[in-house]
Amino acid sequence: MKTGTINTAIAMLMITCLGSAFAQDHQHMNMPASAGSPALKAICMLYATQGNSVSGTVTFTKVAEGVKVVADLSGLTPGKHGFHIHEFGDCSSPDGTSAGGHFNPSGSPHGAPMDMSRHTGDMGNLEAGADGKAHVEYVDAHMSLEGPNSILGRSVIVHAKEDDMKTQPTGNAGPRIACGVIGVSKAQ
Repeated sequence: MKTGTINTAIAMLMITCLGSAFAQDHQHMNMPASAGSPALKAICMLYATQGNSVSGTVTFTKVAEGVKVVADLSGLTPGKHGFHIHEFGDCSSPDGTSAGGHFNPSGSPHGAPMDMSRHTGDMGNLEAGADGKAHVEYVDAHMSLEGPNSILGRSVIVHAKEDDMKTQPTGNAGPRIACGVIGVSKAQ
């Protein structure tokens, strides 16, 4: 009888230890790459939605004034294209609609990137040249890499048309031609 009790106690101890180790391993899997410290840089690789050929990279770097946004894209038609952060980091649908609407934690109206009251995800327009390439670089005071305005895990969407920066709630920017998910980047 004592042998059975001892074996049961040993088995319980082993299960407890293994369970604790399992929980610690899973706890580390959910932590950001920076292991508890705030992210300093994020990256988004953009891929074309069905029937389009847009690709590119957007980086987001924490600076004293907010977040520095740098975007380089190719495969665009010449002209302006709406450029937004959307609420979900989901680009699984062929047309990019799985990314949801503009990221707007404050419930503000749609606007231009420099407006005081706007969606956190309103980044204005990219302008592509005759070669189909676009570059934009600015500092955004509304978005963040932490807290309630954190863009991490959300998506960047590029639209077929120009964002008029006034039509609610989308800026009348048309179909989604590229989508990518924003993730923590190795700081450089």
